[in-house]
Amino acid sequence: MAEEEEEESEFSEDESELQDNIYSSPRSGSGPRICKMLEKWVPRASHYFDKEHYCYAGHRIVIQESIDSFGAVVWPGALALCQYLESEQEEINLKGKKVLEIGAGTGLVAIVASILGAFVTATDLPEVLENLEFNISKNTRDIDVPKPEVRKLVWGKNLNEDFPRSTHHYDFVVATDVVYHHTALDLLLATISYLCQPGTVLIWANKFRFSTDYDFLDKISNMFNVTHLAEFPESNVKLFKGTVRKLGSE
Repeated sequence: MAEEEEEESEFSEDESELQDNIYSSPRSGSGPRICKMLEKWVPRASHYFDKEHYCYAGHRIVIQESIDSFGAVVWPGALALCQYLESEQEEINLKGKKVLEIGAGTGLVAIVASILGAFVTATDLPEVLENLEFNISKNTRDIDVPKPEVRKLVWGKNLNEDFPRSTHHYDFVVATDVVYHHTALDLLLATISYLCQPGTVLIWANKFRFSTDYDFLDKISNMFNVTHLAEFPESNVKLFKGTVRKLGSE
């Protein structure tokens, strides 16, 4: 943990300037547009009881974590997105919509999205799926909501075979805390690009820890029209919405 805090404090002046200006108007010259900023949405106090019990959309949700995998832990981005989805249902209406979650982890976001009426496909690595399935089943079996489907998704692998675009179109692709210090960021970007067809809305919440997080936002903004939806200062989580940029658009 101390090492992570040290990393956070070592941004260069250029990186600090990038953080200050990351939500500004389109960049001048030939560089990418980053994103536009909506009117500030202010999060309320954290809405979970303790490390295992959460309350969203009028339901008490019990989550089992696993120390065996980073993917089986509830991270700050998931809490931020659940809070936003619950309180901003006019902005992001999931009722009756098809949603795919990348890196579903413990299943908290998938569960909340299903409670809000979405038909959810929750995806993650094979080693995470058993715990993911357990949490989803435990929290949706006794309520009248569409039960999320749990599927394996390895970033950048077998996408055409497992999720053919001709038959797998999603209204929303959501992801939380999938960007951090790892070597699969290009594969993640390719996976997001593949899954987001015209008409798909990308929702991404992430705790910004390293300069690579801002680099990833820059790359996303080359491909999508990006809007900054919300900021969670206590956890340093930022929440974005993106739509696929049409060919030839500036």
